[in-house]
Amino acid sequence: MPNQVRHDTQTKMSIRNPDQRIGVFVDVQNLYYSARNIYNARVNFNEIIKEAVGGRRLVRAIAYVIKADMPEEHSFFEALDKAGFEGKTKDLQTFAGGQQKGDWDVGIAMDIIKMMNKLDVVVLASGDGDFAALLEYLQMTGQLTETIAFGKSTSSKITELTDHFIDLDEDPKRFLMKIRPSNSRKPIKRK
Repeated sequence: MPNQVRHDTQTKMSIRNPDQRIGVFVDVQNLYYSARNIYNARVNFNEIIKEAVGGRRLVRAIAYVIKADMPEEHSFFEALDKAGFEGKTKDLQTFAGGQQKGDWDVGIAMDIIKMMNKLDVVVLASGDGDFAALLEYLQMTGQLTETIAFGKSTSSKITELTDHFIDLDEDPKRFLMKIRPSNSRKPIKRK
């Protein structure tokens, strides 16, 4: 099978071939809140992994999630597993005064650095500008990178530094699903 050349909105090119070993690292919170805030929709993670892999050899796909003890979490984690992701979870931290925090930025960066020698391409699914230093480091080592995220909410540093940017905004019907109303009941009609 011949190499597939992909062009992005910048002038960079990415050469994809079926022999490339890839790792996919998904910042679930970043994609979740981007989809919800921009489109009032949910992310279709089945399509995210299909696009990220693109016919190549998947070594590992990890979805990093913050647990918030919501009723639908269990089914969400099952859906990620069914899509082919290994889920890594971390509890939402609540500090004195009620402030909450939960992110995987350091964990994602460490996993990528630990695995990069086993991968031909690192695929980061996040538009978070905090990953700019990671992409700079990967670039210095010669590691090929691809980033998949919603362009409207992606840091410009990320789009500049990655070898190939896949903008989910270009095909929202493919990468998004409508939010289903939770337990919406019709009022009971009384006679």
